[in-house]
Amino acid sequence: MPHRPAHTEDVPALRELARRAYAAYVPRIGREPAPMAADYAAAVADGHVWVAEDGDRIAGLLVLIPEADHLLLENVAVDPDFQGTGVGAELLALAETQARSLGLNAIRLYTNEAMTENLAYYPRRGYVETHRAAQDGFNRVFFTKSLS
Repeated sequence: MPHRPAHTEDVPALRELARRAYAAYVPRIGREPAPMAADYAAAVADGHVWVAEDGDRIAGLLVLIPEADHLLLENVAVDPDFQGTGVGAELLALAETQARSLGLNAIRLYTNEAMTENLAYYPRRGYVETHRAAQDGFNRVFFTKSLS
């Protein structure tokens, strides 16, 4: 599936995709997950957002933030209509490509502990759980993937 950096005109679609992708977690967490309230306009303006496209539709989004010694994968979300089709795996591969292009040897991410599917998904893709902590009012599980 083709991917590209997100553009300003994508922001409404990014917000809608995040709303759809994370809606199922609201009852588990007891409130909206952080990606549902993210400032996609600012992230796009900063050049941090990538999209996977299916024709003229955004199937998935990826928010990557370069740090000094790693790439933070802040958000990866797949529209429910495309979940299970490999879009998420493609976006994770894109994150690795971007990290390497920046000379970074690790990717870090976090997920909510109530998103139990992710706790199995990321280890299958080479991510190792490093710790758990409360952060910004959420119970998060932190992962790292070494690229070296």
